[in-house]
Amino acid sequence: MNMQFRSLDVHQKTDDQISETPAPFPEPPAPRRAWKLIAVMVLVAAVAAGAWWYLRGPVVPVVQVKRGTAAEIVYATGSVEPETWSRLTPLVRGRIIERCRCEGKAVKKGERLARLDDSEALATLNDLRALEEFNRQEFERQSQLLARGATTSQMQQKAASDLARIQAQIAAQTQRLRYYELVAPIDGLVLREDGEIGDMVDPGTILYRIGLERPLWVVAEANEEDVPRIAVGQKVLLRADAFAGQILSGAVKEITPAGDPVAKTFRVRIGLPDGTPLRVGMSVEANIVTREKHDILLAPANALIGHEVLVIRDGRPSLRDVVVGLRGPSQIEIVEGLAEGETVASPADPGIAKRLHVRARAGDGPAP
Repeated sequence: MNMQFRSLDVHQKTDDQISETPAPFPEPPAPRRAWKLIAVMVLVAAVAAGAWWYLRGPVVPVVQVKRGTAAEIVYATGSVEPETWSRLTPLVRGRIIERCRCEGKAVKKGERLARLDDSEALATLNDLRALEEFNRQEFERQSQLLARGATTSQMQQKAASDLARIQAQIAAQTQRLRYYELVAPIDGLVLREDGEIGDMVDPGTILYRIGLERPLWVVAEANEEDVPRIAVGQKVLLRADAFAGQILSGAVKEITPAGDPVAKTFRVRIGLPDGTPLRVGMSVEANIVTREKHDILLAPANALIGHEVLVIRDGRPSLRDVVVGLRGPSQIEIVEGLAEGETVASPADPGIAKRLHVRARAGDGPAP
């Protein structure tokens, strides 16, 4: 009996334990709740900052439309050359054995400037002269024999023909010897001298450039589609790396009647004033003024988007159609669509037109 009562006590205790109310779910630690709060605050701040930036608007450089002078130009590149000059090249292949070292000095027409090695050509001439003497003696012998009736006229004529042929060869070789001397073709200044003693040169190699120091001109190449707008007498604005920041003047003097079908360019010669600082051989950029207008409404060329400009008024951007007249490299003529004093974005960004508000900042304006 005692054993049974003990068993019941054990089971009752187990049932009592099972019937007890379970404990509630544990709360999260305090630091996790703090991080969530911080994340929400950062998100709200980012949204607020983005809204503030969008409503505030980006900074846009602007330029006022104003009146002035604009020019339509044709661009060309070239180099400075004397109007009167000559290139001196050898006519035969040879080694330089003599040169004048006269660069920068005045020379006269016919003055010898350089000489090539003519020893082989001179030896050939001596051989021909020796052969001439032999043929002369043969001709005299045949003539004497013919006078005595000891030979035929054909033999005498052959000897005469051989003598004449050798004499012609001597004349040609004598002329050829002159090719080994390089003489000044004109009176002028030796602008440049190339080649050193011992150098082997071929026909066509330019060894001397001789010309007059003044007048000078720029020999430039212009695209064939621009040539119809170019005329003799037009003003030209010149730029050279040697004179950075300076605008030099010139005028169209000649336009070649035939162009280069491969390069699709025409040669334009631009006269320079006597006082120009440009020197022979300098490279030049030329802006040929084909048309010029005064007291017209001007806007920056980079303000144009197709046929529209981006007008900024009271911080609000809007696209407006315009009619353009004269087009220059940095400015354009506004015929219709804008008024003097209005402000346009320069350079224009099409994406700015979608913004509700922008902050205008005075730009530098177009380059002159």
